[in-house]
Amino acid sequence: MKDVAGKTAFVTGGASGIGLGMAKSFAGAGMKVAIADIREDHLDQARAEMADAGLANNAIFLTLDVTDRDAYEEAAQQVESALGNLHVLCNNAGIGMAKSIGKASYQDWDWAVDININSLFNGVHTWLPRIRAHGEGGHVVNTASMAGILQYSGAGIYVATKFAVVGFSEALRAELAPEGIGVSAFCPGGVRSNLRDYEATRPGRFANAQQEDAPSGPPPGFNFSEDDLARLQSLTASPEEAGEIVLQGIRDNALYIFTAPEYRPGVQQRFDAVMRAMGEDAARTRTAQDLIPGLVGSPIYSEK
Repeated sequence: MKDVAGKTAFVTGGASGIGLGMAKSFAGAGMKVAIADIREDHLDQARAEMADAGLANNAIFLTLDVTDRDAYEEAAQQVESALGNLHVLCNNAGIGMAKSIGKASYQDWDWAVDININSLFNGVHTWLPRIRAHGEGGHVVNTASMAGILQYSGAGIYVATKFAVVGFSEALRAELAPEGIGVSAFCPGGVRSNLRDYEATRPGRFANAQQEDAPSGPPPGFNFSEDDLARLQSLTASPEEAGEIVLQGIRDNALYIFTAPEYRPGVQQRFDAVMRAMGEDAARTRTAQDLIPGLVGSPIYSEK
C-alpha cells in the first residue's frame, strides 16, 4: 500500500505508547485514524497529544475492550459511519506480562492469551470481511515483539503469546497474499512505552487470589550503572519513531517489521541452533521438495 493518504486505519491499544506513535504517523501521512483503547485516561491524553500535534481532525477515539466481540462489532460500525472504509488494521493492544511460566497462575495465562492472541482473531474476524467487500486493498499489522523471535525466560507467558502472534501473522499473510491484502508481524525491540503497566486493566474474571505488582526496573539479575542505563536508553525507540517504522513497513508490504538491529546476533544464534538440530539429508530434502513443497517451505519466506 504505497499511497496511504486518504486511507483509514484502526489502531487498538492506540491511546498510548507504540499505538499512539502509529496513530500520529498515520495521521501525519494524511490518513484517517480510529484510536481504540480500554483506558479512558489514556484516551484523554491521546486527544490532547493529537490536538497539540495538529492531527485531531484526522482522528476519532473509541473506548474498546478488544476481548469483547460484540463491542468490537459496534466499534467497527462506528468507524465506518464516521470515517468510511477501513484499509489498515493494527492489532496492537497487548500486555507485557513479565512472569515466568512456572510462577504464573491460571488467571495470568488466560488473561495474557485473551489479550495477546485472541484479540488478534477478534480484529481480523471483524474487519477482514469489510476489507474484502470494499475491494480497495488493505493491510494488517500485528504487534508481536522481539520476544516473539527470541525467548526471555523471565517472561515466559509473554514470549509464548508473542511467538504465537508471529505465527498468526505468517499464516494470515500466506492466506491473504492472493487477494492483495498485506500482513506484517511487527517485532519491536525496546520502545519507550507503558507496556508493563498491565495490572491497571486486569478484569475481575482474571483476578488472582493474591495480586502481585507488575515488576519495574531492569530484569532480575541485571545490575546497571547510571552510564549503562544511559547507553541502554540510546537503544530504545520513541513511540513516534516506532510509528514511522510501521508506516514504512506498510508501504513496503513487509512480512516482518523490526526496530532493533542490535538483536541480529541473537536471532542468528537461534536459527543456527535450529539448523544444527535438524541435521541434513540431501536425498530426503529433494524428495520432499518434489512431493510436498508447501510443507518444506512457503512463498512468503522468499519475498524480497
